[in-house]
Amino acid sequence: MSELGETGSKDLEGDGHGLVTLGRVTGAHGLKGWVKVHSDTDPRENIAGFSHLLLSRGDGWERWKVNAGGRQGKNVVLKLKGCNDRDTAEALVGSQLAIERDRLPALEHPEEFYWTDLQGLLVETQAGLSLGRLDHLFETGANDVMVVRGDRERLIPFVWDQVVKAVDLEEGVVRVDWDPEF
Repeated sequence: MSELGETGSKDLEGDGHGLVTLGRVTGAHGLKGWVKVHSDTDPRENIAGFSHLLLSRGDGWERWKVNAGGRQGKNVVLKLKGCNDRDTAEALVGSQLAIERDRLPALEHPEEFYWTDLQGLLVETQAGLSLGRLDHLFETGANDVMVVRGDRERLIPFVWDQVVKAVDLEEGVVRVDWDPEF
């Protein structure tokens, strides 16, 4: 079914270390094997720009060639090599979509980060008070928001210099100017 990569193995990277999840298959689109995807890329149709994607279907990762894709109305759709009918597309629903970390484009500025690199970091005030761990981020019209889980859940805007003062990936800490009572 899928076009396996050079390793010839379904278990690429074993437990997923070294992989970055870009989205997931959410449905079938039409009768010719196209799949609808939820994309975490920005803009979301960028997921269609990768020549291959890795799909996780419970028993490891499979490498699939991306033949075509892009926006279709409000959705993003992909045509994967070997996925030629609706039944095959429906069998992929729920699959995670990922790429190898080294295939991500280099970031241009030191204050740019991939969300995946921030998830799980400790978030603390400038005084060193821990607010919890960064669980995930989401977009709003104005700015991105960090969801921090500790003694309670906090929503903290990711606004560089105003709120976010430093990100130290080696130390695993995001330092914020934030009142712990909020």
